Amino acid sequence: MNPKDKLDIRHILSNLENYRPRRRGWVWRDKGPIELGQFSYVQASPSLKHFIPLPSARNLGDIDPQPDATITTEIASGRFEDDIRRMRMAAWHGADHIMVIRTAGQSHMDGLLEGTPQGVGGVPITRKQVRAQRKALDLIEDEVGRPINYHSYVSGVAGPEIAVMFTEEGVNGAHQDPQYNVLYRNINMIRSFVDAAESKKIMAFGDMAQIDGAHNANATARDAWKVMPELLVQHAINSRMSEKIGIKPELICLSTVPPAAPPSPDLKLNLPYARALRMFFDAYKMRAQMNTKYMDSSTREATVTHVLNLLISRLTSADIQSTITPDEGRNVPWHVYNIEALDTAKQAMMGMDDLMSMLEFKKEGYLVEKTREIQERAILMMEEMVELGGYFESVEAGMFVDSGYYPERMGDGIVRKMDGGIGAGTVIKRAEDYLAPVTAHYGDNHVEIYDQTLKNYPAALIGGSTFENPELIQYIDELDEEDNVNNRLNDNEDYRSKPLLKPEVQWLGDGVITVDLFFPCDELTAEAAALEAGKKLNLSSVEVIHKEILHPSEGTRIQLKGVVNFDIDMTKLILPKKVELLPEEEILDYVKTHEIKVVAGTGGSDEHSVGMREILDIKHGGVEKFGIKYHYLGTSVPIEKFIDAAIETHSEVIMISLIISHDDVHYKNMQKLHDYAVEKGVRDKLILLAGGTQVTPELAIKYGMDQGFTRGTKGRDVASFIVKQHKKIHES
Repeated sequence: MNPKDKLDIRHILSNLENYRPRRRGWVWRDKGPIELGQFSYVQASPSLKHFIPLPSARNLGDIDPQPDATITTEIASGRFEDDIRRMRMAAWHGADHIMVIRTAGQSHMDGLLEGTPQGVGGVPITRKQVRAQRKALDLIEDEVGRPINYHSYVSGVAGPEIAVMFTEEGVNGAHQDPQYNVLYRNINMIRSFVDAAESKKIMAFGDMAQIDGAHNANATARDAWKVMPELLVQHAINSRMSEKIGIKPELICLSTVPPAAPPSPDLKLNLPYARALRMFFDAYKMRAQMNTKYMDSSTREATVTHVLNLLISRLTSADIQSTITPDEGRNVPWHVYNIEALDTAKQAMMGMDDLMSMLEFKKEGYLVEKTREIQERAILMMEEMVELGGYFESVEAGMFVDSGYYPERMGDGIVRKMDGGIGAGTVIKRAEDYLAPVTAHYGDNHVEIYDQTLKNYPAALIGGSTFENPELIQYIDELDEEDNVNNRLNDNEDYRSKPLLKPEVQWLGDGVITVDLFFPCDELTAEAAALEAGKKLNLSSVEVIHKEILHPSEGTRIQLKGVVNFDIDMTKLILPKKVELLPEEEILDYVKTHEIKVVAGTGGSDEHSVGMREILDIKHGGVEKFGIKYHYLGTSVPIEKFIDAAIETHSEVIMISLIISHDDVHYKNMQKLHDYAVEKGVRDKLILLAGGTQVTPELAIKYGMDQGFTRGTKGRDVASFIVKQHKKIHES
């Protein structure tokens, strides 16, 4: 592939049904001292064949030293054809671990889906997307001269099915940790661990690197630095399970995230934890990720946290260095911030090359004592879990993600029941003569009953499974006549085949531009002025993406889509109405004394569950975080069932997700929900909420809802509105 030529997406998609991955398994970087320009590097790997040097290298012969750690970038635009282009850019900046967290896999999935419907929180997994991206990466890794690992998620109740597909399609690494399902997605714990056993067995066969999900505890905890002992416990449970099932220790990667971030005393909190972790788990690999819990929309602030986290990686170790982009706080997957995060990691790590040859840790004092304390607390927690009867009993007792610093207990930990959660009661005991004639199947397969010689290869009974015979794989192309990659390519074909350019943020031809503005006034006035500037530039979807108050009255910095070069009369501005959210503590306190139940699901023929689940589940700060209980009805729920379920469960809130908008079906379903509540005589007792990409508050209210929520909505937004409305109903 010529570096001067653009990727031909149509060429990548052509003959895709016959593509086969060139290899299975994870590839680590070649490591060792290198000489580059005038410098000698110790913690390094060979330079790329094609690369973009750091701007600061312009006076150093444009050298491009690469660190020894595998470098990750996460891509999440929701359109795999555009993700492919970003993969190429990322590879030129040093990424050899491409983690796709929307178009290739999704932890919310209740099943293995085909097709490419787009939703608020991402798009379901499809073989076509995975295959196209792995095929593109084959070309890209040839261009940069280094193997590139492709990665996604093996979780949800479709985990084993996804693991099979990933192995078939040459995916090189995946997140897999049953505790993630149990704690953050409320999937039945027995089902989760059974699925995990099967998934891990398949991943072991595929030589995939496994990354665990322990770091989600500090992303979810009220005070992240207080769950450090629990993080060690979660790492231990998943790592030992994986090794027992057959994943090689060198492919077991602990997802370590420093639990604190500045302006806390970052290193004083995080370094003892990092040391404790690596001392306990030196047989495994470390995947270091930056802290995102305390991240806001300031790219400067995020970069400072990133660099401090990279310092901890150099003071300890990191086999994989993740680069969560600074725009994580904005939830906008910008090309440029993927690259900036990669360059930050490369520049900082090479700037700290061979750091520990010049330093040594004290043998006594705070660091030693704090490290040991964290380890002792983790061991005590493990001992208590054993006394309670094991992991399941410990989860039922609320031991995990409690806001106390163990053994302190605040009583607000995540509680799940062994007989509860999604998929409860779906594990069935195998028959005594059970046989599945497939490769990499967990447990006793009883193949010796049928053929003594095939104990290690039961698939031979059917001439090989899809792992041995890829021609058996059923390839599905596109199922949605309207929402598919072919139509999207046609829509922006002018920017592929004609000499036309258009600025973009995440998708080809999206036309987004950004500008920094400063206004010598207060925050609300500055925001109103910026929005007015965008309108005068004839921009649509004008949006403020970042605000910084330099002084309450003297000045505010605004980042906006657009370019401005004219004055604005502040006296003629209409100040934007600011939606005041209730403080989290107020929401928590209210729910403690007022039981609030929610019935939720996707309505009508809508299958898009991801956005709804993010608003519900505790993992992303959903309403569950505030103690609001919910009954999840699933996808494609008949509209009448929402009202009937609310009556049956004594719920006062209904949350309906509506993504599909063909023939204005989302408007019709909102009105239908309202009308049925009236018909049942319960409308005045219910809070009706609708959400989706095409739902706005104004339209939702027009069609009978109490409120509507659109893209970018958080659990706190919904919880705040519920509490406010609940007060109105019960105070009137």
